[in-house]
Amino acid sequence: MLILFTDFGLAGPYTGQMKAVLHRDAPGVPVIDLFADAPATDPRHSAYLLAAYAPAMPARSIFLCVVDPGVGSDRPPMILRAWDRLFVGPGNGLFELCQRRALDAAAWRIDWRPPGGISDSFHGRDLFAPVAAALAGAAVPEEFGAPAPPGLGRQPDWPDDLAEIVYLDVYGNAMTGLRAQALPAAARLQVGGHVVERGRTFSDRPEGEALWYENANGLAEIAVNRGRADALPGMRRGAAVTILD
Repeated sequence: MLILFTDFGLAGPYTGQMKAVLHRDAPGVPVIDLFADAPATDPRHSAYLLAAYAPAMPARSIFLCVVDPGVGSDRPPMILRAWDRLFVGPGNGLFELCQRRALDAAAWRIDWRPPGGISDSFHGRDLFAPVAAALAGAAVPEEFGAPAPPGLGRQPDWPDDLAEIVYLDVYGNAMTGLRAQALPAAARLQVGGHVVERGRTFSDRPEGEALWYENANGLAEIAVNRGRADALPGMRRGAAVTILD
């Protein structure tokens, strides 16, 4: 299947234009919207989400990933193999955590260009979507370019776990870039002036009280039972998370 991870949103033409290319070039292949609201123009925060969610998707899936504020610049277009899945998108750090955590990681720079050329501002439609669609068929990464040299598209200074809020979901829950298993069992998390203790489920706390828990994809997430964590003071994307013993 083809899995979309973008910051396009569902309003406007961009998601539809890219899906049209996929349906044209890979007819019959299911196209799944994983994230249409990845952190906008923010490959760093998006990288921690992608690395958390991708391993749970089916093996041999093709991820079409576009969070690309540097589109048209000298940032490299790339293909990554990780966890027996392929990722197509910009080499701006978006794949850094996947590449770092997967034992089978290998990367290629995309040198191929379609015969009609590409626009300077929409590589998701003009370059990444045709490559992803071809990979969903019989194509292999080597057809699109040479193996990436060491360091291409990498962000080695980014931490293995990011102590920040990286995403706020539709319920107001605040996902961090921290893997829950990397935290002490009794750790408390502080965001702004608010300190929350660990729970297993929402109902572990009285209605209206906050907690943090391990979400279904392994990230430490802050929520309020029957309420919204994003209503708490300072609970915004990019806010620092302090780990308290």
